[in-house]
Amino acid sequence: MSPIMSKSEAAAHIDSARIRQGRTWAELAEHLGAPLVWTTSALLGQHPLTTEQARSVCELLGLGEDVAEGLVRQPGRGTPAELMADPTIYRFTEALSVYGPALKALIHEEFGDGIMSAINFRIDFARRPDPDGDRVVITLDGKFLDYKW
Repeated sequence: MSPIMSKSEAAAHIDSARIRQGRTWAELAEHLGAPLVWTTSALLGQHPLTTEQARSVCELLGLGEDVAEGLVRQPGRGTPAELMADPTIYRFTEALSVYGPALKALIHEEFGDGIMSAINFRIDFARRPDPDGDRVVITLDGKFLDYKW
């Protein structure tokens, strides 16, 4: 019996098939009936898909059951160090380094002592036209979790 494919290997198969077929992440999200950013993240290995979702996307992309098996596995979440140096990803780190303390202060002022959940969480991505150049709009929507002593 062969081992179950890793999530990162399954993600590589998904991304390769998507590129070769000229499909977008938005098309895959629509096919699965799931949010765009979540779908992209899941297909890149950061969330487990249901068996039905994994089989459906693999069928659409012409990939086998071995890839579907990998997609349903529980992930080890996070970004490898080499990807953290990518300019796009690094800018998110930079933005949170600059604005994180202010956001923390504002959360505490508005809600009290607690945090924004990254588990009970929604994220959205959009493009907004602007005369000075199009804008990237990222919306983070997390449930407030108060510290209870």
